[in-house]
Amino acid sequence: MKFGVFYELQLPRPWGEDDERRLVQDALAQVELADRLGIDYAWAVEHHFLEEYSHCSASEVFLAAAAARTKRIRLGHGIRQVIANYNHPARTAEAVAMLDLVSNGRADLGIGEGATRLELGGFNIPAKDKRALSLEAAEQIANMMVMSPYPGFEGRSFSMPCRNVLPKPVQKPHPPMWMACTNRDTIKVAASLGLGALAFSFIDEAEARTWSRIYYDIIKSDACVPLGHSVNANIAMVSAFSLHADREEAARRGQEGFEFFRFAISALVIKDAVPGRSRLFEQFRQERAAGAAGPMAQGTEGLAGAFQQSRGIGTPADFRTHVRSFQDAGVDQIILLQQAGRNTHEHICQSLDLLAREVLPEFARETAERDLRKAEELAPYIERALARKTRMATLAEADIPVVRASVAAPIVNR
Repeated sequence: MKFGVFYELQLPRPWGEDDERRLVQDALAQVELADRLGIDYAWAVEHHFLEEYSHCSASEVFLAAAAARTKRIRLGHGIRQVIANYNHPARTAEAVAMLDLVSNGRADLGIGEGATRLELGGFNIPAKDKRALSLEAAEQIANMMVMSPYPGFEGRSFSMPCRNVLPKPVQKPHPPMWMACTNRDTIKVAASLGLGALAFSFIDEAEARTWSRIYYDIIKSDACVPLGHSVNANIAMVSAFSLHADREEAARRGQEGFEFFRFAISALVIKDAVPGRSRLFEQFRQERAAGAAGPMAQGTEGLAGAFQQSRGIGTPADFRTHVRSFQDAGVDQIILLQQAGRNTHEHICQSLDLLAREVLPEFARETAERDLRKAEELAPYIERALARKTRMATLAEADIPVVRASVAAPIVNR
């Protein structure tokens, strides 16, 4: 089992003058601590205009800063908005490759498309087309990181002429690619494209087992045709996270933040928003105090009770059992939701330290052997999947276009 830390950079109102700076600096210190403690991944999102829920709109900058402060932890875009309206695919290919160079080969690329009207409308992206546009862009991003020169492209979301997109990444053919997944359908899409699944849904062990079975059955089938130039067969699932020797204290420190995370991600999709005037945390606390049915409760229970069984919040022994059950279900990585709501920097660091002392050693002893067995089992399936991929044709030397100079060469008197 691998472990990751996860950053939306949440900042509930009210905001103080220095709150954003302190939020970012605390998060970087946490990644630095996670690196020292032996945690495997640090994931940072890219979201735009989502007040209180996510102030991480430039994750490439955050991850580059984290790279400079760390030695071994992998640094993942979890996710990068890859549709051209957000980021031109050439700019994404350049940014990911540069992060890979800066970090000495520790970059991962998760692809996403956005789900809220604030984001999609802000960049004029039709909601009905977002999946197709994101996959089109992601395939070309992979091609750009591999091909010299990139032949050029004419598509639905962008077009560009032949260019050599630089720099090229350390990891060959390119950094591992992942896809954000929220349900069984997107798990199927990720597997069919040979992408790792970043499962951003809070599900129980039984559903995790189902997702894992669906995912790996497709990876092993003829339905897997890689989007990129490699297959990243992995499932990572997000989990609530707050540890303390006293279970009630763990809940006191982490439960509200976890509930706010769940409330906000839904409210941003199903409730109206007024830019610059968000009231997410205020609304959350009102509904929580009243025991009203929140949007994530689907009308069956109040927010105060909806997440009472958050298995990632409790003692180290509780968490070991939680992780073991997901490992047995076929999950490859637990992504820790430690920075949520108003969870404090001090409590986050204490939870991470407790994780390292009392949980990680048990799983670290098994990781290398488990990874080797998995690689050997999947190798023939991955080889066949890559053979099914239709690759972009390289240009013959004579067909590489000459880019004419913008001014005529000066006449030289002899």
